[in-house]
Amino acid sequence: MPQVHFFHVITASAIAVATLCGSVNACAQLGGVMSLKPAGNGTAPQNLLNGALRLRTSTDAGNTVINEYAANTGEIVAYTWQGPTMPDLVALLGNYAGSYRAGAAAAAADGNLHASRVVRPDVVVESGGPMRGYAGRAWLPGALPPGVTVDDLR
Repeated sequence: MPQVHFFHVITASAIAVATLCGSVNACAQLGGVMSLKPAGNGTAPQNLLNGALRLRTSTDAGNTVINEYAANTGEIVAYTWQGPTMPDLVALLGNYAGSYRAGAAAAAADGNLHASRVVRPDVVVESGGPMRGYAGRAWLPGALPPGVTVDDLR
């Protein structure tokens, strides 16, 4: 009997992972590899800054525009977003979500309900805006290609 229960747990877990992967740019996340194919609801990657970065734009289920930036190696080094809803940060940050949460929990509340900035050695996340007007960006400071600055992430 325990084997049957274990099979159901494994099956449910596989379905959950497949659903999550299908909902956010085929499981693209910081540190992952950008697909060269167009996103299901977005554009094919385009080169920026003489090929130092690749940009792919998509729109999530909440109608928020998400820009995905990758180095010329294909490694996703940053995201920016703007729209009426917050994107799924846990999905976008991937393995860096825990570091972000730790930084956010450690940050002293300054009373500003419309903006936040979490700086960690491995990831930086800036987010803000009024309700229905969210904007932000997240990037890996150590992974930005030479000559690329955070001001290039729009």
